[in-house]
Amino acid sequence: MAYDPLLPFNDLPDLPPNINYYQPKIVRALAAAARNLGELKGLCATLPDPLLLLNTLVLQESRDSSAIENIVTTQDELYRASLEETTHNSSAKEVLNYREATYAGLARMQSQHNLIVVNTLIGVVQTIKQNRSAVRQAPGTNLRNGATGQIMYTPPCCEDVIRQKLSALEQFINEDDPNGPDPLIKLALIHHQFEAIHPFLDGNGRTGRILIALYLVQQTLLPQPVLYLSRYINLYRTDYYRLLREVTERDSWTEWIVFMLNGIEQTAQLTTSKIRRILALMNEIESDMRQALRSSYNPDLLRIMFMQPYLKIDLLVRNELAHRQTAAIYLKKLAEARILTANPIGKTIYYVNQRLLDILAD
Repeated sequence: MAYDPLLPFNDLPDLPPNINYYQPKIVRALAAAARNLGELKGLCATLPDPLLLLNTLVLQESRDSSAIENIVTTQDELYRASLEETTHNSSAKEVLNYREATYAGLARMQSQHNLIVVNTLIGVVQTIKQNRSAVRQAPGTNLRNGATGQIMYTPPCCEDVIRQKLSALEQFINEDDPNGPDPLIKLALIHHQFEAIHPFLDGNGRTGRILIALYLVQQTLLPQPVLYLSRYINLYRTDYYRLLREVTERDSWTEWIVFMLNGIEQTAQLTTSKIRRILALMNEIESDMRQALRSSYNPDLLRIMFMQPYLKIDLLVRNELAHRQTAAIYLKKLAEARILTANPIGKTIYYVNQRLLDILAD
């Protein structure tokens, strides 16, 4: 039966596709992606604290990934919201939910003997949406052209079919086949398959991008989820959606695989450069802090400045770095030394590590 975008694609083939993974263009793209990802992994292994940069990198990814879904928030709104127990900014809240979903997915994977299973993905989407999202049960889901309203794709329907497709995908993700494609090629196949199954009513794109990060950690290609393709996807979103569609319509796997491998290469280069710049800035700020605070210098304060670019007095108190009055003195001295930038909003003064934000946003 010929593919028809108006009908549920219940004939979506299971992975892997029967293609030649040794085509020169795939081999070249794979070599470049693996080389740059290996450099990033090596850099992560040298960090004095492996978790030091995770929070800021995940939060930046959360913002970029949410922007693909037209959920837009400013750096200022996002980092201020991350300090508060509650926020009235709905966009910032959705971005923070994405960060929480990344951590939740990682914890669930690790608790399940490092397997990525269907319930891992359900837990991720439930955290993103903050509800009891489950596999789609009813017909009627389709993907449309945002400008024209034309139906471009109708994913499989309904729950029994979707669960069957997800079960096959789960097996492909977790199987260790020495004769199968390279893990980075598998990543491209997995991402397309998940997006094609489109198992949830909402949150599929964000869940699929978190799946990429989890898979890289599962395969020990990275020690922590620090590489994210959302910026790359957003930059080339027209190509991204076109190539997804061409795999479905014409089995054009080669161009899709090369596109994803190029994304890994470019993003690994960018992330490596960003981490090196952050570490250099950290050394510079440490020296400045020692001069500004003298005997009161605390390396834990430096650490928290790079885990959370926006600080306030309550944050230092909650982390037991100082009592309230002392915390206020520390932050005021750092602002006077131009290490942090004081930003009063309402009754609260936020102290911003602006140079870190500039690197993250670059």
